[in-house]
Amino acid sequence: MILQHANERRRFLKFAMVGSLGAVVDFSVFNLLTLLTPIPALLASVISFLTAVTHNFLWHRFWTFPDSRSKALSKQWVQFALVSLVGLSIRTPLFALLEKPLRVLFDRLALPLPFSPSFLGHNLALAIVVLIVMVWNFIANRLWTFNDIALGT
Repeated sequence: MILQHANERRRFLKFAMVGSLGAVVDFSVFNLLTLLTPIPALLASVISFLTAVTHNFLWHRFWTFPDSRSKALSKQWVQFALVSLVGLSIRTPLFALLEKPLRVLFDRLALPLPFSPSFLGHNLALAIVVLIVMVWNFIANRLWTFNDIALGT
């Protein structure tokens, strides 16, 4: 298993930190688009995802995996983008599947919260899919995009 090595655990923690910042980027862009524009939530989710991917690649290339330099930046970008597109293909149908039932659930609960059921449903669905895709992204990127670093070193 990848995480049995201390160096891999450190990389995973850095990956998670970058991913957390990427999630802030993702959620911010998503909410700006859904709250301030007529863009549908599903399309806003795709746009926010692509914005976060760009953010994450740069941080992973220069901070999480700084010793990964035998591959050209452009090659790693393409690999990272492909892994991210697979992540997007996992994320998008899951978001579509979860978003409406969660909105309906929050609407039925009628909790006295400062946020609308739509806002809560959108964001909970997004949080769930972000966590699922983060696990995929770490494993795939470590084993393919940044595989020029021996495991455990």
